[in-house]
Amino acid sequence: MSSEKYADDEEELEDIDDEDLDDAWIETDEMDTLQTRCLFCEKTFPTPDDVFSHCEIEHEFKVLKVCEKWKLDCFGFIKMVNFIRSQGLSAASFKDLQTTGSPPWSSDEFMKPYDPEDPMLQYDIDDQEDSITETQPVLTADLNGFHHKLEGDHVTMTMRDHRALLERLRVAEEGSRRAEENLQRVMEDMENIRVRTRELMLHQSTGDSDGSSRGHTGGHLDNGEGEELEGDDPYFTSYGHFSIHEEMLKDRVRTESYRDFIYGNPVVFKDKVVLDVGCGTGILSMFAAQAGARHVYAVDMADIIYQAMDIARENNLDDKITFIKGKLEDITLPVEKVEIIISEWMGYFLLFESMLDSVLFARAKYLKHDGVVYPDRCNISLAAISDPDMHTAHVTYWENVYGFQMSCMKTCVVREASVEVVKPERVVTDTCVIKDLDVCTCGLADLQFTANFCLTVTRNTTITAFIGYFDVFFHKSAEQKVYFSTGPHATPTHWKQTVFLLDQPMQCSKGDTIEGVLTCRKNRKDPRSLIITFSFDGKTFTYNME
Repeated sequence: MSSEKYADDEEELEDIDDEDLDDAWIETDEMDTLQTRCLFCEKTFPTPDDVFSHCEIEHEFKVLKVCEKWKLDCFGFIKMVNFIRSQGLSAASFKDLQTTGSPPWSSDEFMKPYDPEDPMLQYDIDDQEDSITETQPVLTADLNGFHHKLEGDHVTMTMRDHRALLERLRVAEEGSRRAEENLQRVMEDMENIRVRTRELMLHQSTGDSDGSSRGHTGGHLDNGEGEELEGDDPYFTSYGHFSIHEEMLKDRVRTESYRDFIYGNPVVFKDKVVLDVGCGTGILSMFAAQAGARHVYAVDMADIIYQAMDIARENNLDDKITFIKGKLEDITLPVEKVEIIISEWMGYFLLFESMLDSVLFARAKYLKHDGVVYPDRCNISLAAISDPDMHTAHVTYWENVYGFQMSCMKTCVVREASVEVVKPERVVTDTCVIKDLDVCTCGLADLQFTANFCLTVTRNTTITAFIGYFDVFFHKSAEQKVYFSTGPHATPTHWKQTVFLLDQPMQCSKGDTIEGVLTCRKNRKDPRSLIITFSFDGKTFTYNME
């Protein structure tokens, strides 16, 4: 360094008055107290770079090399740090992670700081090369090792310590500036996410109060690669609304059946790894965790998963449950296989919403060969009813609307299947099971079907509609078997019954039979909706479930 530079440094030091110098020492002392914990052990160090050196020496883990391999930017690095800390990973277990596809910390949930005061989260990985070059000399210095002497209003120290002090002040100021910029960017991104979420919620209808708009595995609004999900966006967004989850939790038949099965069969769940598909508020995951599951992985794509995390934490179960936000088909679980899959996937007429597709995907990809899916069996039943009041309210009504004929509306209304609670005395035929599903073995082809039906009329009556409902079984490997029905003879559930109104009531006598064919298929324009077709007595009726 030139003598002119030395002179400039001395003049700069003389320009620092006592108050400024005191402030500088206070800032330096405050920096000294902020320690950075190792990613894999409890040792702490003055700076993140010291942690990087420690990890390379003691854990054989090169942080910057890992960032380069995964092509991490600043936010990717933050997610990785929060992922490692929240999962309590060792260096060895981190190295065993899959290195293809998206990293396991790609979910936005890992933007939430595991430790808000973690200095690692302020480290700008984008400037790693410049940072290493600039800070390495200071990192090797003793922070309390300046040799100085106070003489009245003057401070004297060696030129070497003088340069080190100036360098440290400059680095501290630069680090503070970068931290403020990073924090500002994170806050702006979080605000953008909140605004986007509010917009989606405001523009998305949740259906009527009977819960007719149902949906399950929600969260990211893309496919994991930044591409918009055209068909699933409204479906997943609908499950960000709390009223839907409140309605399902208050359905005691539904919720208590799962609870009674899980708590009643602790041997089934003890020490098992469980996957909860479409976890919602996490109620099934918490049942499984309390029943002795070794660990539960709860997946949902709706924003309700953030509340589920808080609920698990509030009940001291967050160490037993790992929540993963994303579409099941796009994410990668942290484990290769699970032993049990639990899910409340059932929709109206059992198959509406097609959530069973995701359960079957999870079964094929993650379930061990001897694993079990619960519920393990479901069936769909058909019957006919006589309810003239319902028929008048929905069909005959259009013949005189405030004095005007609107009969053309009949066809449109009748072809839309409705969801209502049917009184048991309105059922006027026996019941016919038209589909039986073994959830542990069935395939996607089984979810579209054609079935013959034969219903025997039980009294002289006028038939106004067919109804469909389903039964659910928790039987496989269970000592305490559990079953519930959504039929009109059972306690009403939020699924109610699916009603298929006839254009014209049909006169029948006791002992008459109605024989026909029912076809259930997905709507090509919207795979989560169904098209149901009845064919009998030479007539064909087609109904939409949307």
